[in-house]
Amino acid sequence: MPVQAILVYDAECGFCRWAVAKVMVWDRARAIRFVALQDRAKADRLLSPMDEATRMASWHLVTIEGRVYSAGEGVAPLLRLMPGGGPPARLAAAAQPLTDRVYDFVATRRAVFGRLLPRQARERANERLRRHEAPPR
Repeated sequence: MPVQAILVYDAECGFCRWAVAKVMVWDRARAIRFVALQDRAKADRLLSPMDEATRMASWHLVTIEGRVYSAGEGVAPLLRLMPGGGPPARLAAAAQPLTDRVYDFVATRRAVFGRLLPRQARERANERLRRHEAPPR
C-alpha cells in the first residue's frame, strides 16, 4: 500500500513517542509516514496555515490530499488506515464527541502518562523511532 497519510507528532513527549511506536507496529502496510513537529522544515510544509500553539497542542494526521485532522478528529481516519482498524474507526467516528474528550483528557496529561510508562516500554519505543529515522543504507 502506498503512503496514505503523515502523522505529525511531538518528539519531545515520551508518551507521544510511545504511542507513535505503537502505530508503527500496527501499520504493517506502511500506509503512514511519521514526522516530528520539531522537524521544522517538514512540519511547516505540512501544517503551514496553523499557528505554533495549535501545532504543539496535539498530533496531526495529514492525508495525501492535504486534509489535516488534529487531536480527536484524527482518531477515526488514522484507524481506517490500520489493518483491522475499520470497526474501531466506525466506533470512534460514531462517538466523536466522546473521542474528542478522551483525546483531550490524555493529551492534557501526556507528561503524567509518559512518566507512568515502564522504562523498558519507553526504551523500546525510542529504539523503534531511531530505526525509523535512520537513513536507509
